[in-house]
Amino acid sequence: MQNGRVIKAYNSFYYVQSDSGLLTCRLRGHFKKDRCDIVAGDFVAFEVLQDHTGIIEQRLPRRNLLHRPVVANIDQVVLTFSLAQPALHPLLLNRFLVMAEWSGIRRILICINKVELLPKEQIQTFLSLYEKIGYTVLMVSALQEQGIDSLCQYLSGNVSVFSGPSGVGKSTLLNAIDENLTLATGEISEKIQRGKHTTRLAQLLPFRDGFIVDTPGFSSIDLSRVDKMQLAGFFPEFRPVLSACKYNTCTHSHEPQCAVKKAVACGEISLERYEAYLAILQEIEARKKEYK
Repeated sequence: MQNGRVIKAYNSFYYVQSDSGLLTCRLRGHFKKDRCDIVAGDFVAFEVLQDHTGIIEQRLPRRNLLHRPVVANIDQVVLTFSLAQPALHPLLLNRFLVMAEWSGIRRILICINKVELLPKEQIQTFLSLYEKIGYTVLMVSALQEQGIDSLCQYLSGNVSVFSGPSGVGKSTLLNAIDENLTLATGEISEKIQRGKHTTRLAQLLPFRDGFIVDTPGFSSIDLSRVDKMQLAGFFPEFRPVLSACKYNTCTHSHEPQCAVKKAVACGEISLERYEAYLAILQEIEARKKEYK
């Protein structure tokens, strides 16, 4: 029995990297019966067959699981957006941030591409909001190779997932990081100002003693499985005041003597972030009612 890491999963085939090289594997039958999913990033135990393929016998314990895109055992997620072409929608960014926080990822980076299209004032406004929260924000230009060296320092030795909406230039950015990746890139649709999907599946790509993962772009994220009573904890700037609310069951939406609402009124929590919280909370509550 050997151990390895799933680099890519596609059409019931699993490409496993181990000390002996890259091997094409299938699942043992009991996985299908038990409905045990194996995704890119998973560590597995497998047996080598005479035809030099493998059979996966066991999925080893996961450290974490990013729910969308589905990738296991990662060190950090690089949320990649642009402020122009296509324009950044704050609620969508905040939904990606909640998804990453919910998934238990230890480091979350916000990477803003296409900064060559923006005035410095707009860049600084964005930086001041999210850096104040505690997120690392990187401003880059894949086209002009601006900020690439700084980004590479964060990627070295880590398993990093690049995630974000279509059209923001994730694949172009990765090609600027390492021209050997030669990932497929697409143009922005002039009609809808969204990117054409060029990445079809998540796969781990070797990079500086670690891996980088390019993933399909999304226009939406489903957060309905998030527990509404835990949602506020996925907003880092809410955490210091949560225990000061009068009610233990406070949803920070309509209750009196709510410390979160007080912090918003005092400017300690941004109104933009609070409104994003309320929008996601409303979505979770609405979806729960549909299930009843």
